[in-house]
Amino acid sequence: MSDESFSLTVLGSATPYPLTDNPCSGYLVSSGGTRVWVDAGSGTLGPLQRHARLDELDAIWISHLHADHCADLLTAYYGALYADIRLEAPIPLYGPPGTADRLAHFLTNGPDRSPVESAFAVTELYDGHQVTTGPLRLTSRAVAHGMPAFAVRVEAAGRSLVYSGDTAPCAALTELAGGCDVLLCEAESAQPPAEGEQVHHTPEETGDTAAAAGAGRLLVTHVGPFLTPGQAVARASARFAGPVEHAAPGAVFRIG
Repeated sequence: MSDESFSLTVLGSATPYPLTDNPCSGYLVSSGGTRVWVDAGSGTLGPLQRHARLDELDAIWISHLHADHCADLLTAYYGALYADIRLEAPIPLYGPPGTADRLAHFLTNGPDRSPVESAFAVTELYDGHQVTTGPLRLTSRAVAHGMPAFAVRVEAAGRSLVYSGDTAPCAALTELAGGCDVLLCEAESAQPPAEGEQVHHTPEETGDTAAAAGAGRLLVTHVGPFLTPGQAVARASARFAGPVEHAAPGAVFRIG
C-alpha cells in the first residue's frame, strides 16, 4: 500500500455484542502512514494490532459511549500504561462529553482516580468539531441516537469517507455525507420501532441516506441480530443505485 493510500479497515461490525468471528464496531482509517482507530467496540483491540500497536496510533475517535463502540478503551488503557508499550505521549482521544470521567469511574479501584489522562489526551466532541492529524481531516456532527452521539467525515487528498456512528436518519448525517466517496452507515433495525424514539436506521433508510447524500458508494455496517448482512445489503440496494457492500470484519476498502 503506497504512502498516498486512503483506506478503511473493518476491525468489527457486530452489535450489540461480539460474535465468534466478528467483534463489535471498530475501524482503522489510514492515510500516508497516519492511523486513526474509529470506535473501540468490544473485541476490536485484538484485530487492531494486526495493523498498528497502540503506540503507533495517531488518534482515536469515538462516536458514543455505548459499550459496543467504546468498551475496548478499558483494556487499551491497561495496554498503554501497564504492559509492553511505552507511549511517548498520551494518545489523542476524541469522544463525546464525559468520556474521560466515564473511563475513570470504571477503572478506578481505590481512593485515587485512575490516571486515564496518562493514556489518553481526551478532547470532547461537539457539533462541528474539526481536527487534522497528518493528512486526515476529521469533521464531527451530532446525530440522533437518544444520547450524545456523533458521525464523522474523514477527508484526505480530495477524497472522503463518512461514518454514521449509531443514529436514526437525520439531516445532520445527510449534510455531513454530501458528495462523499464512501458512506459507512449503520443498518441495525429490521424495522422502525413501533413506539418510542427511533435511534437506528433500517436498511431501506440506510439506502435513502446514501441516495440523498449523493454518496459514491455505500458500506452497510452494524447490522442487528434480526437481519443478515445479505438481507441488509439487498434492502439498502433497493433504495440506492450505487455500489453497496457489507462492512465484513477484516475487509479493507480503498477510499476514492
